[in-house]
Amino acid sequence: MEKMEHIVHEDQKGDRIDKVLSLLNEDWSRSQVQQWIKEGLVLVNQQHVKTNYKVSLDDHIEIRLPEPEVLDVAPEEMDLDIYYEDSDVLVVNKPRGMVVHPAPGHLTGTLVNGLMAHCKDLSGINGVLRPGIVHRIDKDTSGLLMVAKTDKAHESLVNQLVEKTVTRKYKAIVHGVIPHDFGTIDAPLGRDPKDRQSMTVVDAGKHAVTHFQVLERFQNYTFIECQLETGRTHQIRVHMKYIGYPLAGDPKYGPKKTLDIDGQALHAGILGFVHPRTAEYLEFEAPLPDDFTRLLEQLRK
Repeated sequence: MEKMEHIVHEDQKGDRIDKVLSLLNEDWSRSQVQQWIKEGLVLVNQQHVKTNYKVSLDDHIEIRLPEPEVLDVAPEEMDLDIYYEDSDVLVVNKPRGMVVHPAPGHLTGTLVNGLMAHCKDLSGINGVLRPGIVHRIDKDTSGLLMVAKTDKAHESLVNQLVEKTVTRKYKAIVHGVIPHDFGTIDAPLGRDPKDRQSMTVVDAGKHAVTHFQVLERFQNYTFIECQLETGRTHQIRVHMKYIGYPLAGDPKYGPKKTLDIDGQALHAGILGFVHPRTAEYLEFEAPLPDDFTRLLEQLRK
């Protein structure tokens, strides 16, 4: 049985334990966490607690994860928003709230389940849990993803990511008013030593570069476009927090008092890459989701 530990920090105190734990790992659903608490797999300061326990600063939480089940990822019929598809690659627009690939305890409702029902062939390079998945976007980020149908296409797309030739542009709303029109954040990212489920800027981290441009300023917020040069976990979310402009609605890295949106206001709107077989450059653009557009309209008022 795998054991994980977490120390409650300042901005988590007073929150319910099931909420705190479900935010530690985007592959853990709140209902899954509640089940673990009921089964006695979660201890706070060496004591069993109920699912509605409100955590205090410096509470020591211990989670004993059950043995991983034998994984059988089933195809599920879904109404996927597919932007492009041929025998090599597929581009799909992922809605906010959908997890990209399954994980133990969370084997249904993911993009991979939907892709498996939609197409019979996906690259096997990433194994049973992540077939065809070349890169991912966070559960509460919406937008475009490229998916590989063959191993050869998979290798080509991964190489393009490594060589930084893939175009990836995101739209975001951040707290605060950014005074300058353009900026580049070049700061290495790694696991937060105080919270292993979060990323932070650390000297020994992996090279990470984000370019941003201001699109519109509001009273207390700024609408920006970010272009990724590297694709580290939570990169835009951590980089914008690092320079003092965290994403609106971000449950992990943003302030609690924020705009009314379920998850961070971040949308992967533009994706461009060279086709693995034809060598033609393809670029796709997905419009902002409705809830994001609504926020912008409210801010303009």
